[in-house]
Amino acid sequence: MTKHDLSLFSAVQAAEAIQAGRISSEALVEACLKRIEETDGVIRAWAYIDASEALGQARELDRIRKAGRATGALHGVPVGLKDIVDTRNMPTECGTPIFAGRHPASDARIVEHLREAGAVIMGKTKTTEFAFMHPADTCNPFDPARSPGGSSSGSAAAVAARHVPLAIGTQTGGSVIRPASFCGVYGFKPTRGTISRSGVFRTSVSLDHVGGFANSLEDIALLTDVVSGYDQNDPVSFARPRANMLEGAQAEVPVEPNIAWLNFPFDDRLDADTVEGINAVVDALGGRVERFSASPQLADLVDVHKTIYDYEIRQNMAEISENHWPEISVEMRSAIGRGAEISEAQYKDALSVMGSAQNFFAEYFNDFDAILAPAATGEAVPIVEGHTGDSVFCLTWTLAGLPCLTLPLLVGQNDMPIGVQLIGAVEEDDRLLRTASWVQRRLRSLENKGE
Repeated sequence: MTKHDLSLFSAVQAAEAIQAGRISSEALVEACLKRIEETDGVIRAWAYIDASEALGQARELDRIRKAGRATGALHGVPVGLKDIVDTRNMPTECGTPIFAGRHPASDARIVEHLREAGAVIMGKTKTTEFAFMHPADTCNPFDPARSPGGSSSGSAAAVAARHVPLAIGTQTGGSVIRPASFCGVYGFKPTRGTISRSGVFRTSVSLDHVGGFANSLEDIALLTDVVSGYDQNDPVSFARPRANMLEGAQAEVPVEPNIAWLNFPFDDRLDADTVEGINAVVDALGGRVERFSASPQLADLVDVHKTIYDYEIRQNMAEISENHWPEISVEMRSAIGRGAEISEAQYKDALSVMGSAQNFFAEYFNDFDAILAPAATGEAVPIVEGHTGDSVFCLTWTLAGLPCLTLPLLVGQNDMPIGVQLIGAVEEDDRLLRTASWVQRRLRSLENKGE
């Protein structure tokens, strides 16, 4: 095996091999850096990377292991961070020249968790401006003429290109689920409040989530376990034990799961090959999927999400927009303008509806283990269209704070990936991952039989 092959290791494989002494963190990081050097000139996934710093971390972690000291769950494994996550020794510029050269005084809480687990902080991946809609220059690793999605553009692309086995992203609308679909990787946004948002640029206190990307279900589960935890400084963080994600991903279902599909009025936005692929998945699951029509109240939750998002992003951007209005993109200015037209009464009413949606889904998952849904409208959109894709199939679940997972199951008419989304019950993320594992095994079994 050549050193270059190490970049193809999963995070679980790499962590086990490093702790057993079969490979070194330094060799793994070197392989990833070589991969970046070979391909990032086209993909442009990275906003900041310092090879000497990454190798220095790896050598120190190797020294710790050889000395017989404690090792963590991600000991020596490289991880990329979306460039809205504060790092004390790397710039955090949030995809905008307004923050050029910004060096935070301390790490975000999730970075502390990663360091404690022994991860190598590889660098900062590119994001859309302020994690909103104005695209970065990152390209899709499968086709440089297409978008990797947004706003977690660089994180999804870096994992898909095997620059790193793991990367952190965030989602306020569909910014983990859709990029994962476009780039053919696993994307997971756990239950709201599972992962701390302290030290992560805020666009919406009500809607922002932290999530991640990986190339296997076990890897994304392991990453989520590492970065999860209570944070008294995050207003939505809950002071309770969290589900064990890796155990869930590795578990067998006690009985075959019940899965729901909801037909929405905006399903006509789906590309034909997406509809065909999802129908094939539903058929392959052998009657475990039950189809329903979404009520008008459920369909209207997309507009509720927009009201909360626009109102809160205007608040969070107030100082920046006041001092840097000419430097802000048209997309952000439009959102701030829309937010200014929303009254406090409208905003509070939207928050009330959000609470009702949470209560509705708490009951819904008494009957179903998961909801099956599109992750995006179809294949990655061409870059010339000037946007990162449509997030409409993510907004309802993000509003309700539900755990959401992209499974890279389909390929479209242009040989580009198309993901399928599974949504689970609040704080039952392990159950969702267990169901996802069953779905994968079921589909793989049928494929092996040639059905």
